[in-house]
Amino acid sequence: MKKDNVIREKSFAFALNVIALYKILIEGKEYMLSKQLLRSGTSTGANIEESTAAQSASDFIHQLSIASKEARETKYWPMLLQQSRLIDYDYSIYLKDIDEIINILTSIIKTMHERSIK
Repeated sequence: MKKDNVIREKSFAFALNVIALYKILIEGKEYMLSKQLLRSGTSTGANIEESTAAQSASDFIHQLSIASKEARETKYWPMLLQQSRLIDYDYSIYLKDIDEIINILTSIIKTMHERSIK
């Protein structure tokens, strides 16, 4: 993989932003959903990072598929927090960022599937 890896950079930056949001939610005494968000939001990038050591194209696709599932779970938590209004906060930037990560992951996975079929 290249050194400038957009998905690695975006997922790492997103994880840092999730950690900052987690701190805000904890200050607002929201413990359950914030913990779920922290777990899945940081796990996405960890799985992407793990994919860089894939032993095969199939392993790479598998690792990124796990990252994609984690990203989709991550999207659920700010949506739930926003709709429940447990903590009055603007979650839109997190939703925008995770959508971007999901789209990039989907594109990479589709491309890798197409290449492995040929």
